[in-house]
Amino acid sequence: MDYRHFAVLAALLALTGCDSAASEHWQGYVEGDSIFIAAPSAGALTEIAVEEGDQVSADAHLFSIDDEPQRAAEQQAEAQLQRARAELADLEKGKRPQELAVIEAQYEQAQAAAELSSKQLLRTRDLYANKLASRSSLDEAETAHTRNLRQIQEIEAQLNSARLAARSDQLEAAKAQVAAAQASLREARWSLQQKQQAAPTQALVRQVLYRPGEFVPAGQPVVELLPPERINVRFFVPETALHAIKTGDQVSVHCDGCGAPFMATVRYISPNAEFTPPYIYSKESRDKFVYLVKAWPAADRSPQLHPGQPVDVAPPGLNAHE
Repeated sequence: MDYRHFAVLAALLALTGCDSAASEHWQGYVEGDSIFIAAPSAGALTEIAVEEGDQVSADAHLFSIDDEPQRAAEQQAEAQLQRARAELADLEKGKRPQELAVIEAQYEQAQAAAELSSKQLLRTRDLYANKLASRSSLDEAETAHTRNLRQIQEIEAQLNSARLAARSDQLEAAKAQVAAAQASLREARWSLQQKQQAAPTQALVRQVLYRPGEFVPAGQPVVELLPPERINVRFFVPETALHAIKTGDQVSVHCDGCGAPFMATVRYISPNAEFTPPYIYSKESRDKFVYLVKAWPAADRSPQLHPGQPVDVAPPGLNAHE
C-alpha cells in the first residue's frame, strides 16, 4: 500500500469515528515533488559526485558522462570556423601578394613588348614610305603592335580586379559560412557542457540511479533531487468542514518526531471529492465526502519532513495538539 492510500484510509477512518474531537483534526501525509537530473545525450557514466541523503547547494556538481565524442566535435567545429574566417579574409583583401606580383610582372612584360612593337611599326612605316618594305610587312607590324596594346589592357584589368575584394555575393556567401561555423561551435560546446550536470537548486539527494561505468541512455535520469520548496503536506477535509478553510490560510501540522507543531500555508483545495461512491448524495452521507488540500510549510521546516510521513492537521486557528 503506497503513502497516498495509507493517508486516505487514515482520513476516512478518522472521519467515520465516533469521537467528535477527532473530527476537528484532519489526516494527511507529507509528499515530495522530486526533480530528476539527466543528460541529453547518451554515454558511460564516469563520475558520481553525490550520495543518497546528501544535501547539495545550487550549482553543486552531480555527475559526469563520457565526453570524448563531444570534445572531438568541438575541435572539428573550431577548425571549420577558422577555415571559414580565413576564406572570408582572403576574399575581403583580394589576391595574395605573390599572385599580385606575378600579374604585375606580366603587365611589365606586356608594356615592354608594346614599346618594342611601337618602334618596329615606326621603322616599318618609314621603310614602306621609301619603298624599302612591302605592304604586308607594314600590316604585320601594325597587327603586332595592336595585339600588344590589347594585351596591356587585358593584364591591366586583371591587375585591377586582383587588387579588389571579391564580389558582394561571394562575400555574403563567405560571411554566411562563418555564421554557420559559429553556430556549429556553439552547439558543440553546449553538448560538451551537458556532459557535466549540476544541481539547479538546493536539494536533498533522494536517489542515485546509476553508478560509474554504467551506460546511461539519452535523457535518462541519473540523480533524483528533492528541493525543500517542493515538499508539501497533503490532507483531506470532509465536505461538511470545507467552508472552514480557504487558500492562503495557515494550518497547524503535527507529526511524530517533529517536535512542536508547525504552520503550513494552504495553496490548493481540490474542486472534486475523492473516493466517494457516485450513489451517495444524501444529506446524512455528506460527511463521507473528502477533499484533497495541499499546504506548504516554511522552508526551514521542510528538510525535517520525509515524503510519506503521516501528519495531523488542525483547522485554521486551532493547534494540532489541541
